[in-house]
Amino acid sequence: MTASPDYDLVIHNGLIYDGGGGEPYPGGVAVQGDRLARVGPLGSARGRVELDADSLALAPGFINMLSWAGEALIADGRSQSDLRQGVTLEVMGEGWSEGPLTEHMRQEELARQGDIQHPIEWTTLRQYLDWLAARGVSCNVASFVGATTVRIHTLGYADRPATPAELEAMCNLVRAAMRAGAVGLASSLIYVPACFAPTSELIALARASAELGGLYISHLRSEGDRLLEGLEELLTIAREAPTRAEVYHLKAAGQTNWGKLDTVIARIEAARAEGLAVTADMYTYPAAATGLDAAMPPWAQEGGHAAWVARLKDPAMRARVLADMRAPAADWENLRLMAGSPENVLLVSFKNAALKPLTGQTLAQVAAPRGLSPEEAAIQLVIEDDSRVGTVYRLMSEDNVRRQVGLPWMSFGSDSASLAPEGVFLKSNPHPRAYGTFARVLGKYTRDEGALTLPQAVRQLSALPAANLRLKERGRLLPGHYADVVVFDPAAIQDHATFAQPHQYSTGVQHVLVNGVPVIRDGEHTNARPGRVLIGPGAAA
Repeated sequence: MTASPDYDLVIHNGLIYDGGGGEPYPGGVAVQGDRLARVGPLGSARGRVELDADSLALAPGFINMLSWAGEALIADGRSQSDLRQGVTLEVMGEGWSEGPLTEHMRQEELARQGDIQHPIEWTTLRQYLDWLAARGVSCNVASFVGATTVRIHTLGYADRPATPAELEAMCNLVRAAMRAGAVGLASSLIYVPACFAPTSELIALARASAELGGLYISHLRSEGDRLLEGLEELLTIAREAPTRAEVYHLKAAGQTNWGKLDTVIARIEAARAEGLAVTADMYTYPAAATGLDAAMPPWAQEGGHAAWVARLKDPAMRARVLADMRAPAADWENLRLMAGSPENVLLVSFKNAALKPLTGQTLAQVAAPRGLSPEEAAIQLVIEDDSRVGTVYRLMSEDNVRRQVGLPWMSFGSDSASLAPEGVFLKSNPHPRAYGTFARVLGKYTRDEGALTLPQAVRQLSALPAANLRLKERGRLLPGHYADVVVFDPAAIQDHATFAQPHQYSTGVQHVLVNGVPVIRDGEHTNARPGRVLIGPGAAA
């Protein structure tokens, strides 16, 4: 007579990196329902499902601190490019979040959809997250509430301070989102209309988030010429709110600014020593990705996308925009100039089918046959595509990237969607970080270059961001925690995506569990969709 299994699922024969940063030890995990029942030596324990880790690393699922997976997960809920790197949680909302929305915002978002067309059947952020999970996703999802979103909700795209009544309305929107499960407040301060917000507004919004335990996280007002000033603004907000704070995708952008990294690190570590809970995240590449809007002055974009395009079509306004694009500016972040050359500006996604053949070309390559300057070509592309045009800017130093990876307060985010090399996703080229950010931490920077140890890397990919987000019972391999688990080969894990050929999965991940369910098994997706909405500390139990 065969004995009944002890557990729902057992993974045997692993080397356990539990997320705490300590040395690994041999053993396995036993799962009952969606939780870890045992971690460590399992003896003869059996499971209804049994997986062999083959002496590979057994770790908590990884957390993508800066994800743009929302639309991609609507098109394909399997989250393949990230899950195949061990990522079990996508955290969204960098400045823009999928709620709260007014009807005008909803209609505007529908009008601006590109290759992925979908209904917008929600108003609040939590409604969106629940809608996404109900469709079926393989990963867990969470989101910040966007400071940009609440500003548009209340003020539109106006370049002015909020009135006291408007500011209180914005704070109430933040509080409502926090009570419904947002993990904090996110700002993205180089973009319109976020760049119109004064520091005092951000302090008030961050305070509303902090009342309910939220993290304030920010794309700084400058990552280049005024990087130090941008960091000081974040530290001021952290003190005045007061709040825990994190720097989105920390970088020193533009070659003339590369030397500022030492000062940035020293300033953050001094703030931490002072008692401020300040952290950062990053992606593992020396190039950034955003749009051509980041190469044009904010005044031209006031009023929203349609107003921006209308100004670009007006000859007098266009001449003024061109002049601003070509001159160093003290009051906005010009990524085209910071990239140093139009050859360092790569065009990667378009809405207009007629422009899609330009995907993968540089701004210089597009401008030359049109007989236009790079700046004129950028303006013309925005008009023709009726979009911001997806763009990669080569801005950072590889030496700085390597140094940042090993900082003990550094988490990681792809700043991209979770994709697959198929279907609608092949209509544009992503930054390779969509397929390789996390594998590069473990392969290139840990195994190959020794920038950090494997226990440190696992901690910074899992337990550290989970603690920063105040997620309950996530980020560690401990009995009673949720069974988000990754089994990977430290000797083989490798990214393969390049700027020329970005749609290539990373390899080296053997198994992934999300809430106790195998979603990657023997290196292949199982099509299971056990993902859930993870809620922040302000939500009612």
